[in-house]
Amino acid sequence: MTDYVEAYRLYLENEKHASANTSSSYLRDIHQFRDWLLERGVADLRKVKKDHITTYQIHLNGLGKSPATITRATASIKSFYGYLVSSGAMKTNPAKTVASVKVERKYPEILTNREVELFLDQPKCVDEKGYRDHAMLEILYATGIRVSELIGLDLHDVNLDAGFIRCTSKGKERIIPLYPTAVRALQDYIRDIRPRIIADPDEQALFVNMNGERMSRQGFWKIIKYYQEQAEIKKDITPHMLRHSFAVHLLENGADLRSIQEMLGHADISSTQIYAHVVKKQLKDVYIKAHPRA
Repeated sequence: MTDYVEAYRLYLENEKHASANTSSSYLRDIHQFRDWLLERGVADLRKVKKDHITTYQIHLNGLGKSPATITRATASIKSFYGYLVSSGAMKTNPAKTVASVKVERKYPEILTNREVELFLDQPKCVDEKGYRDHAMLEILYATGIRVSELIGLDLHDVNLDAGFIRCTSKGKERIIPLYPTAVRALQDYIRDIRPRIIADPDEQALFVNMNGERMSRQGFWKIIKYYQEQAEIKKDITPHMLRHSFAVHLLENGADLRSIQEMLGHADISSTQIYAHVVKKQLKDVYIKAHPRA
């Protein structure tokens, strides 16, 4: 019997050219849906009806899953069955008319300017790790790049004289400027620290771990969490929170949405407009708290 989930995985990778994270998320949703179906005696994914999918949504809700999680799972199922139809394995998509769960709009959480300063001040430039971590955090906040983009940077992506980095993601290249503090942090790291810790003189990775190899996503997450504890900041700081903070702080200080969109690498301006809503919400909150008649 054809393994349709495996065929779908190959389709995502080879035809859709989906990122590793996207493929992993879609496949995880499909595996969970298939396990749920098997418990109900449905072994053939092609025998699924619309009622199966709506019942599965109710099941996820009963488990306490958030509307966003249920919406993502539904989108994954729709994508999977869309593939089965396009590949000729099925004639109709049973998920096509399944309504998505209404998701309450959640605004991204950001750090205040003071929290950013406190967080960036945590790495102490007294040893190799301190210099490296200081440079990494400064670059993350200076540019708003994703963690995958940060650890994917190579030496040739940096132009310290001009004060910018070149970031390539999904085949598209963008140039992002650096503020002077970030330039100095990167300069110190590249000149004095990196040569001491690289394992191979031919290593091209900009940021490496203490074994001298390219920094991993997991390794950088540990760095973020360590300095969050050191700063005693109660918010759950993530690399993406710094990306959100970068965008909102630029907008608050007069940057236009188009420029922010370009720096963040958003394909659609609608993805960037959420930050305008964050700024408006903050203004409204200040008004309500401060106005004597509010």
